[in-house]
Amino acid sequence: MFILELTYTAPVSAVDEQLAAHVAWLDELYEAGVFIASGRKNPRDGGVIIAVAEDRARIEEITAADPFVLAGVCAYRITEFYATKTAPALAPYREELPS
Repeated sequence: MFILELTYTAPVSAVDEQLAAHVAWLDELYEAGVFIASGRKNPRDGGVIIAVAEDRARIEEITAADPFVLAGVCAYRITEFYATKTAPALAPYREELPS
């Protein structure tokens, strides 16, 4: 599982110009089962996405295709973790630690 932290690298007005394309990109990845949750940070200097994928390389491909990245208005920090404990509703995402 991955935590994707977006940090805006441009004024919010430039981010807002790309927002519709970014939301469409998010919707596609929710539909594909890659994204579990997302939202803006408070204060509004970026956002956070919780994602699942087979490996970090796939997540790097996905984030590189974000319209925010393509427009140069955000940078990503990717953190991989093992979701060994979850709320009951997230049980399908529980993971075992590697041997």
